[in-house]
Amino acid sequence: MKKLLFQKLLKDNFKLFTTIIFSIGLIVWVIQSVGLLDFVTEDGHGLKVYLFYTILNFPKIIHRILPFIFFISLFYQITQYENKNELLVFWINGVKKTQFMNVILTYSFLFMIFQTILGSYISPKGQNEARSYIRSSNMDFFSTMISEEKFIDTVENLTIFVEKKDDLGNYKNFFLKDDFNIGNSKQKSQIIYAKKAVLIESGKVRYFKLFDGEMINTDKEKTNVFKFETINFNLSKFITKTTTFPKIQEVDSLLLIKCLMYDYKGILEQFQNAKLGCQAQSISNVKQELLRRFYMPVYLPLLGLLSCLLLLRSKENKNYDYFKLFLFFLIFTVVIISEVSLRYSPYSNVGFIFFIIFPILSFVSLYIFLINNFNKKF
Repeated sequence: MKKLLFQKLLKDNFKLFTTIIFSIGLIVWVIQSVGLLDFVTEDGHGLKVYLFYTILNFPKIIHRILPFIFFISLFYQITQYENKNELLVFWINGVKKTQFMNVILTYSFLFMIFQTILGSYISPKGQNEARSYIRSSNMDFFSTMISEEKFIDTVENLTIFVEKKDDLGNYKNFFLKDDFNIGNSKQKSQIIYAKKAVLIESGKVRYFKLFDGEMINTDKEKTNVFKFETINFNLSKFITKTTTFPKIQEVDSLLLIKCLMYDYKGILEQFQNAKLGCQAQSISNVKQELLRRFYMPVYLPLLGLLSCLLLLRSKENKNYDYFKLFLFFLIFTVVIISEVSLRYSPYSNVGFIFFIIFPILSFVSLYIFLINNFNKKF
């Protein structure tokens, strides 16, 4: 009977947790997805890139909101069981409150393991895959970036200005500036004016066909000017200004650990890689990211244990509602402390020690407190 009671409790809570986290996760995802529409409207990426990029970032959202949702669902479930006298069924069938607490802790430790896997592997992997779609994107919606009487510089080293665009897609009074490097890092630019221009797109081949214009080639040594009747300007070499290299949140955990080990040994310069976020000026961010992935989940068992404080009062107690409110804000404060202390932990020894010691010391103290109270009363 006891086994069935606990199975029902955990099943009910898991269903509640899943419903809440996916509901809130989808809301956050939709809001972020709307903000990322610039990928199509301004940066010229295709809808496929936009779709995959937003979907692959969903695990990151789940990872960030999971501790708060876990606390909300568990707190609500225990409260509802008390209000509906379902907790009384546990006590009548010989379940001790210490046993109830230990089951909740086991449940919390399982979530801690899942959160660690999600944060250390699934979320970074998903974000890196999302970034890879940008790196491989050929700006399918290049034409949507070009507007009348507006300077377009979304594409790196390329600036475009169009006075007018007709219904057939022809550009009138077309100006283009191409900046690039030549040998020995010499700067060179190319300015093109054309009375008419047409954007030709065929698969991955993309170029402007320019009519009746003038081209000016300049560098530090000389300037060349010549006129043309028609030329093609190839766009295959240009890329979007959207960040294409991985952020620290997207880097593989093993690489971040290796980066930290090199810093500890004082030989970071042998491993510095700006594209992977491993460089001297960002080592604090690397430490913070590793703590978030591998140590932050330790707070989940503490949140589960804090929720068990609800067992100290029954709904018949006249101060029960105030007690619930107090516990809610107490647990919410612990969630805030975990985030704030994580932010400051890489920058000072005191902050780091507090972040490491606080959940362990709080957990041990609270566990001893609950064991003593449960044994004393029951």
